[in-house]
Amino acid sequence: MKNKYLVALLLLAVSFTACKDDKLAPVQPNAVKPTAVTEALPHDTDDPSIWINPTDPSKSIVVGTDKDTDGALYAFDLNGKILKKSITLKRPNNVDIAYGLIIDGKKVDVAVTTEREENRIRIFSLPDLEPIDNGGIPVFEGDTERDPMGIALYTRPSDGKIFAIVGRKTGPSGSYLWQYELSGNGKFAAAKVVRKFGTYSGKKEIEAIAVDNELGFVYYCDEQAGIRKYKADPALNDNKELAFFGQKDFKADHEGIAIYKKTDSTGYILVSNQQANSFMVYPREGANGNPNNHPLLAEVPTSTIECDGADVTNVNLGPKYKNGLFVAMSNGMTFHYYAWDLIQKRIDEAKK
Repeated sequence: MKNKYLVALLLLAVSFTACKDDKLAPVQPNAVKPTAVTEALPHDTDDPSIWINPTDPSKSIVVGTDKDTDGALYAFDLNGKILKKSITLKRPNNVDIAYGLIIDGKKVDVAVTTEREENRIRIFSLPDLEPIDNGGIPVFEGDTERDPMGIALYTRPSDGKIFAIVGRKTGPSGSYLWQYELSGNGKFAAAKVVRKFGTYSGKKEIEAIAVDNELGFVYYCDEQAGIRKYKADPALNDNKELAFFGQKDFKADHEGIAIYKKTDSTGYILVSNQQANSFMVYPREGANGNPNNHPLLAEVPTSTIECDGADVTNVNLGPKYKNGLFVAMSNGMTFHYYAWDLIQKRIDEAKK
């Protein structure tokens, strides 16, 4: 009972703070309420990613960034309790997770984050959240505009190779994003750049990135412009933009992206409409026979405030999350957990 009162008080406090700022919309009266709220972090939450425990999914964890000069990655259990803090990082921005990176002949699950003030990415083993990158891997070397922010990991189905797609605070249109192939170098992880791509409007920045491994696409938010779609496999040597959608659907800004998979080829793309405190939902498989046609299906109001990052899984994580978990960053230095069924219900209602 105490936990329920704590969640209610936290939501009320955060909503009041938002209402005091004319630039922020309050939480909508019909907003979906979180199933759980994490313990608060010291500084500024930004982006979460879900690691699925292969032997017991109910013991899966959420890894989230605490974005500050004295920041870190934090691991939470499915009740929102902090399990572990990583080594100190200088402004870790976004984080993503992949499974089975070969390090010293063994498969290792990894969390990769951008360390913005050091112009590098950091790689941690999971679930122990220990660094395995020999101090970090520089990114955007040779460019004057570095400042890494967004990251997404692509696992190529054909051979299991893992690639990191990294965005930055600003950069040139056409090569804003750099893609790195991850590998093992002895006991440590290493990376080499294999691709540069990505149109940029110049309006704000590119931070939110997500990859659909099964369908082979990468999506990223060109903030205040729209959501752009490309092929994810660098071996295809294809940097043609496949789609540019959501251009007129948002209040501001286009932020965190999460992909919910109903099957290997169907589901939803959810994108944070940051200043409206909602998520815009698009068909993963496209529409009207066109896989690159992504019309708006629904807008789901949530209790998150100014959400920067989100992640989702369809895996049964136990009684609370039988059809999966949706997790979103919120002001108040927390992450909000939503049972997927709560989100699905709103999508279904919008379709009627």
